[in-house]
Amino acid sequence: MTPTSRTAPPERVRAGRRTVEIRRPDKVLFPGDGLTKADLAGYYRTVAHRMLPHLRGRPLMLERHPDGIDGPAFMQKDVPDHFPDWVHRAELPKEGGTVTYVLCEDTATLLYLAGQACTTPHRFLSRADRPDRPDRLVFDLDPADEDFAPVREAALGLHRLLDELELPSSLMTTGSRGLHVVVALDRRAPFDDVRAFARGVADVLASRHPDRFTTEARKNARRGRLYLDVQRNGYAQTAVVPYAVRARPGAPVAAPLAWSDLDDPDLTARRWTVATVDGLLKDDPWHDPPRPRSLRRARDLLAELTRGG
Repeated sequence: MTPTSRTAPPERVRAGRRTVEIRRPDKVLFPGDGLTKADLAGYYRTVAHRMLPHLRGRPLMLERHPDGIDGPAFMQKDVPDHFPDWVHRAELPKEGGTVTYVLCEDTATLLYLAGQACTTPHRFLSRADRPDRPDRLVFDLDPADEDFAPVREAALGLHRLLDELELPSSLMTTGSRGLHVVVALDRRAPFDDVRAFARGVADVLASRHPDRFTTEARKNARRGRLYLDVQRNGYAQTAVVPYAVRARPGAPVAAPLAWSDLDDPDLTARRWTVATVDGLLKDDPWHDPPRPRSLRRARDLLAELTRGG
């Protein structure tokens, strides 16, 4: 007779005042690395103190891999009926109705999501109380091929240009292919205005380096140039959360960087992984975040740059 396989009993993890049950804790989610659902929850428990400030108050889209990263995956917006009542929610409008999103307000919720095989939470660039007013602007920089040098060059160019516009910016790896350059906003401008401004910034950088960068959305028109992507700056669009695990071999994570990290020629989007979390947490490049800024002054400065050619 073939022996009957036994499912491991649920693992109960204490998080604040709650005990979170991780069912099938031995379920392997990253086959090439042997990382289980319990390992994923353990990672998120370790980074929760750094990650939660980037999650609280923000509607989330959940990237779930119930059969591991080699199996079918799906992106979930609406909160499933079986989620416990203590998981916070936000009901927001969409065309023709509403969507009820998860809000991750505490470590217990982060662990619960890991127990649901949510490898990667993706966050709104706005908060649930004013979903149409972003407090983050994001430039998404992915390489055209395997050469990461143009991504580093684009990030540095954006950093310098944003400094010209008197907008402090932050840098992070996506854990997948590229880098994000992030600007903190004061929530006064609506998404359409923010995206138009971001496109204007990208146009200026592309005009300065037309052989290296482009704002052309059509892939066949880019001709090997790096695409300066601003399309995440829209209502209900999302971006990966700092410290989130990506569903790739090696379990890479999205990681905040210091601008000086761009000097490292070996920098890649997957520098940090679940296995190297101790090194990631040693220093916090974002320990002193920029004060949220208005776009009013930056728009005037951008117009001057545009007029000046």
